Amino acid sequence: MTATPLAELAAALAAPTPPAERLQAALDLVGPQVRADRCFLYVRDPAQGRGRIAFVWRLDEAVPDPRHDWQDDTGDLPQQDPLFRAALAARPSVYVEDVSEAGPDVLNQEFERLTFGHRALVHAHIIEHEQLWGILQPCVFGHPHHWTAAERAYLDGAVPLLLPVVQDYMRSLGKV
Repeated sequence: MTATPLAELAAALAAPTPPAERLQAALDLVGPQVRADRCFLYVRDPAQGRGRIAFVWRLDEAVPDPRHDWQDDTGDLPQQDPLFRAALAARPSVYVEDVSEAGPDVLNQEFERLTFGHRALVHAHIIEHEQLWGILQPCVFGHPHHWTAAERAYLDGAVPLLLPVVQDYMRSLGKV
């Protein structure tokens, strides 16, 4: 009997390896599982209001790598990005099937186009006690993407599995 995709993810996140290796292994499973072109993990120190895209899985080298250094994420970013504002407010994760069809209450189309270039995305909020610890973001380029019930259930199940490992990673950096 083969393990379920969430059981495989849980096993990767429980491996006896450093948190950075476990988080990268997790993205290597999540991206293909949800038929994404790219999947990244934004990690965050809620006490400092700083974060960065630290881990990325890409379908191939043609897909842009959005990793960046630490940034203050409580200044201009929430003003420009309704998705980030929703994450900071501990709102439910957001599934966007077509960026070009989403209204300004959901996302800033120009910001998404210039910053990420994707056409469909999930903005999965990794939250504990109303504090944002990270964002898991699978995305697709070039065409809309219908996030199936199975993909949504998988991502909704992945978020709580990621939380303690993101926290371990941040502690390993001395960030919390």
